[in-house]
Amino acid sequence: MKLILAIVNNDDSQCASSALTREGFFVTKLSTTGGFLLVGNTTLLVGTEDSQVKRAVEILRKYCVTRNQVKKPDAAYGAGMNNYSLPEEVAVGGATVFILNVEDMLKM
Repeated sequence: MKLILAIVNNDDSQCASSALTREGFFVTKLSTTGGFLLVGNTTLLVGTEDSQVKRAVEILRKYCVTRNQVKKPDAAYGAGMNNYSLPEEVAVGGATVFILNVEDMLKM
């Protein structure tokens, strides 16, 4: 058995979790915040059999797309007027996926 931890952009989370659920996966959603852009993410927890991991990853790849977004300067860091305080375009979205071995699973 495996536990898939997928950190996805909030914009992709609804479509990804719905697609996983339609395919018979049980999905738990957690609200999380990324450290780079300081914006909300969603972490999806999916427990599944080893043979279904590939299908779950295919679904995540289909619905969690990378796109460009302008990162606004954050005055909270006290950067002032230097190169770090200028808006810059960064890639967001996609998914960061961890696949962990599960020793045992109990459903009560």
